[in-house]
Amino acid sequence: MEPPSSLTAEVVLVLGSGPNALVAGSWARDWFDRIVVINNAWRIRPDWDDLIFPEDFPEDRRPSALTDRQRLIEADQFVPAQNLFGGFVYAGGTMAYTAAYWALHALKPRVLAFMGCDMVYPATGQTHFYGTGTADPLRPDISLQDLGAKSARLALLAAENSCACVNLSTAASALLLPRAEPDMLRAIEGPAWRASTEVAKLLRAEAALDYVVPSGRYWEETDRFDAQQLARLDAGWRAAWPPEAYL
Repeated sequence: MEPPSSLTAEVVLVLGSGPNALVAGSWARDWFDRIVVINNAWRIRPDWDDLIFPEDFPEDRRPSALTDRQRLIEADQFVPAQNLFGGFVYAGGTMAYTAAYWALHALKPRVLAFMGCDMVYPATGQTHFYGTGTADPLRPDISLQDLGAKSARLALLAAENSCACVNLSTAASALLLPRAEPDMLRAIEGPAWRASTEVAKLLRAEAALDYVVPSGRYWEETDRFDAQQLARLDAGWRAAWPPEAYL
């Protein structure tokens, strides 16, 4: 079996742990070329391909056995991939965005579709498909000031790589992505709009700040990050993302 870095997949599902993620358990497998699951989401359906999780994901929550086509994607693979797209401070320090940037690099999809990644958490009641859990994106973190702006950044950079990002959820969402139906993903022709000049300007601004942390452990260097500078970048990514970005 080839390593994930040499695989390609036209339509990729990124499956998170939101309460509505269970809906994806009944979706036809042939709607997707590859299914990337985050943390506990591997429990939703047995035919996932890539499980991505952080260093502190408990051993007893990981699958005890893998099929020949399944792979575990850990920090040694996803940190370099995310660094290629600017690193965690700019891209957003949640596993949903990490999984997306890893998939964008490793799988080179034409369509990147999200489910269970809305990052909207009720004050009470169920927060994850398995009940309640720690809402990782709600922690105080310099990379999470504007979750929506991070999705705009992802979608714009994906568009520059001929990939359309869509949200399969029908629930309230922090993702500023067009909604799509899971059985219609192969009909998406790709991004219909580019903002190369604005994207290039924002990437130059990021490079000037130089907030990339090669190890990925950005939380160990927070003293050198300016929250106001990042807020200005977030506003720029929001402004650059149009609602008519896809056909």
